[in-house]
Amino acid sequence: MKMATSLLLGSAAGLIMLGGAEAADLAVKAKPVEYVRICSLYGVGFYYIPGTDTCIKLGGYLRADMLVNSNSVDTGNTSGAGAAGNRFTNAFTWRARQYVEIDTRTATEYGVVRAFGQLSFTWTDDTQAGTGAGGTVYSLLPGTTNGAAPFNAGAGNNSFGSFGLYYAFMQFAGFTIGKAQSQFSMPWSNYPGNNFDGLVGGGGSVIGTNQFSYTAEFGGGVSATISAQDPIQSTQAGVVNVGVGASGLGTAALGPFGTSDYAGTYAPDFIGNVSVDQAWGMVRASVAAHDNHAAYYGANELTGHPNDVWGYAAQLGATIRNVPTGPGDTINISGVYTNGATRFNIQDLSQGAAMTIFGGTNLPGAYQSIGFGMAPDTVFANNGGSQQRIQTWGMRGGFNHNWNPYWSSSLYGAYAGVMYSSGAKTLICGNGVTGGSFQAFYGAGVTSCNPNYGIAQLGLVTRWTPVKNLSFSADLTYTHLAQNMVGTVAYPGSNAIGKPAATYELKDQDTLLLLLRAQRNF
Repeated sequence: MKMATSLLLGSAAGLIMLGGAEAADLAVKAKPVEYVRICSLYGVGFYYIPGTDTCIKLGGYLRADMLVNSNSVDTGNTSGAGAAGNRFTNAFTWRARQYVEIDTRTATEYGVVRAFGQLSFTWTDDTQAGTGAGGTVYSLLPGTTNGAAPFNAGAGNNSFGSFGLYYAFMQFAGFTIGKAQSQFSMPWSNYPGNNFDGLVGGGGSVIGTNQFSYTAEFGGGVSATISAQDPIQSTQAGVVNVGVGASGLGTAALGPFGTSDYAGTYAPDFIGNVSVDQAWGMVRASVAAHDNHAAYYGANELTGHPNDVWGYAAQLGATIRNVPTGPGDTINISGVYTNGATRFNIQDLSQGAAMTIFGGTNLPGAYQSIGFGMAPDTVFANNGGSQQRIQTWGMRGGFNHNWNPYWSSSLYGAYAGVMYSSGAKTLICGNGVTGGSFQAFYGAGVTSCNPNYGIAQLGLVTRWTPVKNLSFSADLTYTHLAQNMVGTVAYPGSNAIGKPAATYELKDQDTLLLLLRAQRNF
């Protein structure tokens, strides 16, 4: 009996110990896993940031470009080595870009709070510059050491890697604060027909402009915006001191059209627009006021300065959707007029406000031909004169057509006309033959001086999209400079672009550019 009792007690103790061991091995109850949830409040692609009520969307693209007959990006050979038309002009330029977009939104009692950013990381081939002694160097790049070939073929010296902050803005209760698209621009900015960066005929920097704006929504797609915008980045075309002294002659140091003479910033650009955006399309009217704030006539404040002159711009544009030619087809068109606010027509990437293009000639005694197109905001003389505003007008448009789900094309074009006032013409051209800074700089061969000019552009792009968000395109753009100078100039030469001092015929010029692009959106 005693033995049986011991066995029973031992078995019970063993069972108790076994039960305790099994209990110790049981997992502690885990916290719920926070899975990423789709946010359907703001469209496709948004997700809730775990643990918050903020929705985020990540996107962007990877792009590879090859530009034929270009020394820079997709803007055209209208100045510098690209416009020289010689061995300093690149047959092609390569570019690769990674672009990242971050969009966050949070619903609040005051409406949606939005923070938006666009970043780009770009690698672009650079261009050669002459040394004047038969050698070349790559043009100056941040953080690189330049040297005569073949040294510049070394790593880090033959290309330009750059970081770009395109947009970085907040939106809240109708306010837009930060670096965003200019409120003067049409929604399609510089691209009525996509792709090409260099169109004239309307304002709008594609990399955003610092601003403080307020938009009021009235319902039915009707809205109005007022804005104060930073003028430095993209809307200053130049307040130019033409270097006309008491003798009425230009100086070689300043050149035929003078030199930029900006003071520090004094006032922002003031912009307003009214938009109607509905299913059939969109119409927008924009106005802008731009302060031209010059520094001094001479080297210091004792020389005095011209008074500020306000310029202005007005633009009207439209988008027509559901065109009968096919589903998704659109027409974009706009027109603009400026007076002392040139960049709202000839935008910063177009290079159309500072054109010097070389070409051939059949004129006996002339080495080559040259065409000028200069359009600052104002010009003034350093002998106490006031600022003389430059007027421009322009238009741009594009027709976008889808052939089928895989192929599409766009036909686009633009024009800008530049008109100097009588006072501005007198400073540049005197009486039209003698007495102005242009003839003083370039000699008596100028038989008729007129700084007015026009820029005409026409382009066609075709895209193949074999799968969603992957496209290949070819974009051909023609640019024509119609200048009004007659005669010849004694061009002083430029070692940087390999042009000798010689007699050049004043003549209209043309340039052609081909962009081949592969792009993957995500």
